[in-house]
Amino acid sequence: MAQAIQPIRGMNDILPEATPTWQWVEACAREIFQAYGYHELRVPIVERTELFSRSIGEVTDIVEKEMYTFTDRNGDSLSLRPEATASCVRAAISNGMVHNQQQRLWYAGPMFRYERPQKGRYRQFHQLGAEALGFPGPDIDAELILMSARLWRALGLEGLQLELNSLGTSASRQAYRELLVEYFSDHRDALDEDSVRRLGQNPLRILDSKNPEMQAVIAAAPVLTEHLDAESAEHFEQLKATLHAAGVAYRVNPRLVRGLDYYSRTVFEWLTDRLGAQAAVCSGGRYDTLVEQLGGRPTPAIGWALGMERLVELVAGHAPQDAGPHAYLVPLGEKAQSAGLALAEQLRDEITGLRLQVHCGSGSLKSAMKKADRSGAAAALILGEEELAAGQVVFKPLRSVDAQQVMDRETLGSYLAKSVVEHRG
Repeated sequence: MAQAIQPIRGMNDILPEATPTWQWVEACAREIFQAYGYHELRVPIVERTELFSRSIGEVTDIVEKEMYTFTDRNGDSLSLRPEATASCVRAAISNGMVHNQQQRLWYAGPMFRYERPQKGRYRQFHQLGAEALGFPGPDIDAELILMSARLWRALGLEGLQLELNSLGTSASRQAYRELLVEYFSDHRDALDEDSVRRLGQNPLRILDSKNPEMQAVIAAAPVLTEHLDAESAEHFEQLKATLHAAGVAYRVNPRLVRGLDYYSRTVFEWLTDRLGAQAAVCSGGRYDTLVEQLGGRPTPAIGWALGMERLVELVAGHAPQDAGPHAYLVPLGEKAQSAGLALAEQLRDEITGLRLQVHCGSGSLKSAMKKADRSGAAAALILGEEELAAGQVVFKPLRSVDAQQVMDRETLGSYLAKSVVEHRG
C-alpha cells in the first residue's frame, strides 16, 4: 500500500459534519449583505507580490514573515493572498469601478499566512468581508459596523465587545509618529528587538506589541486620539454619536492601531473572551489613501473582514442541523437499479425541493435498509423486480410506526409531495 500523503500543517479539511454550520453562517452573511445593498466580488487567490508589499506595508509581519511567495515560470513574484482588501481595491481599479463611483462590495474565500498554527489561527483560513469604496463620511463607517452587529444577532451571537479608535489623517499621524519616536527612543532599553527595528520605520506598530514586558512602557506612551486633526476628531465624534443613537455599545481603545499600514481614521475590532488568545472575531477600518497608493484616483474607502474559523467555533451548536433526505430509494436487482435511477430523476423533476438519495452498489436488503436508516431519511422506497413489473414501489416509513404501503407511481409522487416535502420542508 502506498504511503498516505499528509495534509499541510495549518491547512485543514472542513468535513461534512462541519459544513452545515459554515453554510449557515455564509447564508446569513449573504442575506445581510444583500439587505444593505452590497454586491459580491470574487478576486483571484494569487496576486502579484507587489500588491501586498505596497498596501499592507513592507515592515509588517505579514509581508516580512508570513506570505506564501513564489516565482512563476515568467520570473514574476506572486503571492497567495494573505487578505482580500488589497485585491478588492486592485480589482476595482483594474475594472474601472472607482472613479466618480461608489461601490458596496463583499467577498468570501480562503487566505494564506505562514503562521504558527494554533487554535483559531491557521495557515489557510477563511474570511468574509465587506468593502465600501467612494464614501468619505462617518455614516458609512457606522453602516458597516451596524451591518456586522446585525450579523451577530442573526447568528444568535452574544457578548462580543466592540472597540474603536481613530488613527487620524496621514498628516496628523505623521505628527503623532514623531512624538512616538521621541518617546520610545527615550525608552529604547525597554523595547524588544522587533520594536527597536520598527522604531525607525513604523513606530505605531510598537503599540500593537503583545510582549508582556513592554506593556508598561506602551501604556505610558502618548495617546493618538489626543493628537488627532480637527477633521478626524469630528469624523470620530460623529461615528460614536451614530453608534450611540443606534444602540451599539463600544469602547474607545486608544492603543488600537491594527496591523496593516493602509489604515487611517476609523479602526475597529469585535472581540470575544471565548477563544483564548485569538480574541478578534471581526476587524476593519478606513483606508482612504489605499486606492491612490495602488494607482487609482484618490478615493475614500473602508471595510472589515471576519475570520470564519473563529466565528464557526463561536456559533457551534446554534446552526440548524443538515437536513437528511426525505426518502431513500432501495432498488433490488439489476433491472431495478437502472429503473430506480430513472425513477429518482423523474421524482426530483416533479417535486421541487425533494431530497432523494438512491442506494448504489450491491448488498442485501438488510444492509441497504441499515444505510437508509443512517441517512436520516423519513422513508425508504423499495423497488424490487416484482414492484418494477407491476409499476409499484414499497413505501416504508423509517421514523414512525406507520405500516408500509405498496403504491403505484402516481400515488407515490403525490404522497411524497404532500407527506414528505410539505411536512418536512
